[in-house]
Amino acid sequence: MKVKRALISVSDKTGITDFAQSLAELGIEIISTGGTAKSIRDAGIPVTTIDEVTGFPEILNGRVKTLHPKVHGALLAVRDNEDHLRQLKENGIDFIDLVVVNLYPFEKTVAKENVTIEEAIENIDIGGPTMLRSAAKNNRYIGAVIDPADYSRVLDELRAYGELTEKTRRYLATKVFQHTANYDAAIVRFLSERFV
Repeated sequence: MKVKRALISVSDKTGITDFAQSLAELGIEIISTGGTAKSIRDAGIPVTTIDEVTGFPEILNGRVKTLHPKVHGALLAVRDNEDHLRQLKENGIDFIDLVVVNLYPFEKTVAKENVTIEEAIENIDIGGPTMLRSAAKNNRYIGAVIDPADYSRVLDELRAYGELTEKTRRYLATKVFQHTANYDAAIVRFLSERFV
């Protein structure tokens, strides 16, 4: 599937403006959130904010921004299922073909001396893992990129083919599920030490 639209939302902004610039040069529309959208826009790269896509503002200090049917419908639709396609059309939902997300730095936060429970809780990412897991589950159609180290591999394939190979989509999906499992395990370890 040709990559036409990418959703980018990253805490670790390493290399993100160069990556976004390369996507834009390939004619890929970029959708983004909060601080990531600002970084991309400040670099002179065209970007559509998530609230323009959902028609709903980011709320609760950014706690809710991507948890929306216009995001997850775009990620979870089975693209050769006529009923799914009908529902997307009826609800004005366009596909998202590439998700580039990394998570709030929970482990880095809780490694700080005297970290408070409140600070730790605020660094538990909800929307990021949800988008990544949705895209990784639907890896038949979508690339889910969690690691900046994979940007060059993704760009090489997009330049060569206009899409990601099945092998790469599966590799990226496996990496996502490994990362989110480790992320949740770190949360469990921290909360077990404090709450149990």
